[in-house]
Amino acid sequence: MLDATLKAQLQQYMGMLRQPIRLIASLDDSAASQEMRGLLDDIAGVSDKISLDTSGSDARKPSFVIAREGETSGVRFAGLPLGHEFTSLVLALLWTGGHPPKVEQDVIDAIRALDGDFGFEVYMSLSCHNCPDVVQALSLMAIVNPKVRTVVIEGGTFQQEVTEREIMAVPMVFLNGQVFGSGRMTVEEIVARLDTNAGEREAARLNAKDAYDVLVVGGGPAGAAAAVYAARKGIRVGVAAERFGGQVNDTLAIENYISVLETDGPKFAAALEAQVRHYEVDLMNLQRAEKLIPASEPGGLVQVQMANGGVLKARSVILSTGARWRNVNVPGEQEYRNKGVAYCPHCDGPLFKGKRTAVIGGGNSGVEAAIDLAGIVEHVTLIEFADQLKADAVLVSKLRSLPNVTIHVNAQTTEITGAEGKVNGLKYKDRVSGQEHLVPLEGVFVQIGLVPNTEWLKGTVELSRFGEIVVDAKGHTNVEGVFAAGDCTTVPYKQIVIAAGEGAKAALSAFDHLIRTPAPAEQLAPAAVAA
Repeated sequence: MLDATLKAQLQQYMGMLRQPIRLIASLDDSAASQEMRGLLDDIAGVSDKISLDTSGSDARKPSFVIAREGETSGVRFAGLPLGHEFTSLVLALLWTGGHPPKVEQDVIDAIRALDGDFGFEVYMSLSCHNCPDVVQALSLMAIVNPKVRTVVIEGGTFQQEVTEREIMAVPMVFLNGQVFGSGRMTVEEIVARLDTNAGEREAARLNAKDAYDVLVVGGGPAGAAAAVYAARKGIRVGVAAERFGGQVNDTLAIENYISVLETDGPKFAAALEAQVRHYEVDLMNLQRAEKLIPASEPGGLVQVQMANGGVLKARSVILSTGARWRNVNVPGEQEYRNKGVAYCPHCDGPLFKGKRTAVIGGGNSGVEAAIDLAGIVEHVTLIEFADQLKADAVLVSKLRSLPNVTIHVNAQTTEITGAEGKVNGLKYKDRVSGQEHLVPLEGVFVQIGLVPNTEWLKGTVELSRFGEIVVDAKGHTNVEGVFAAGDCTTVPYKQIVIAAGEGAKAALSAFDHLIRTPAPAEQLAPAAVAA
């Protein structure tokens, strides 16, 4: 089942097992079961600490449980965990076999402290780059806490379940039979949702922190670069991020970051985090900022209030909150979100195999989405408001060469229609003739650009008419001691490399501000005051 290279890599990893594990398989006579049997034979063959038992009787076939020796429960994989999920399989094997996960101890402690009955089912597709994070988080939880049960289900193998449960976006997570959530989720996010007292404890923890020299709000490329540049000055730096990595986590391929020939979003985000942690920056994830309170006097402390009620203080603040996908804001979009309305063609495209879809947006992201989908779905209709496609010429040429793509320009999307809880069509108006049209289809992918995450700053920091933070050439905002960088600002061209450069610039400007602005005496350490 596995080629020689993968077998060699797997054997090397399985050498890290500290205790025996069992693979308990539930198989039938299907071709999928034969493939699974081949995979399991390969896994069991690379280590004498792994045994295979084919006497499993789970209703889902083919499936298998990874269990500790002498036990029968653990993480269950229903369908083949290959593609993007092969790493999830390897990690589940290692963690079950006693190899420690690379997770902070307080997270492990929080998982162990969960009390209740938690039966998780997570549906994934092998081409989904958002799915592994969720699969690995729920796998770890099941391995650490016996009160958590996790089943990982490959949607292509169990298509009937996908249809019956009306799953039209992955990853899709059910808890005890009810929808728990969809899209990328970290283990910290999942635990926080299950632990009802987590917010109060976290607020108290934030309030107890000493003031920072530089506090970065946001953890994308701009925020990471700002943190690294500031920390290298030898000052106290903190990063408060709602989701470290930001939009980068949702990017499939990155091929234009100078010196990095090719990588993907999750790997790039992990590298950003690793470098930030290398400089011992105080990284606070899952923190959504709600209010900025400027300093009450020159050189005073700026405060940032978080959604959980906690307040962080700093002598300077760098805002790098990034942006998010823009909604088309027509009837039906919110109603049918994850029921035919999607935003990630790489993640959700395979769920529409053989079906009719539309892409709204004719920029690079929209045209790239249409090209990708054309290789999977029956037909793609691209809807563009302007009188021509705005994507690069090479992409437009490729799109026009595809036989199962229809392009409408000067087309205004007016409604996403549906029936029985699912999308069944898209309405658009011809902006030249005024005539309305209905396109019957099963899926709509929205790709119309970004909106800055700056609503919480209205009335405090100057914003442009597009909601972007107004900055000068050095990243200064109109508030003393507050700087900004990245996609949330007026700096043109929203690119990773530009965001990183702007983050570095903002950090240098913040440091320049610090050395030129003496802190009030009450902010200084007692020894400094005595001196």
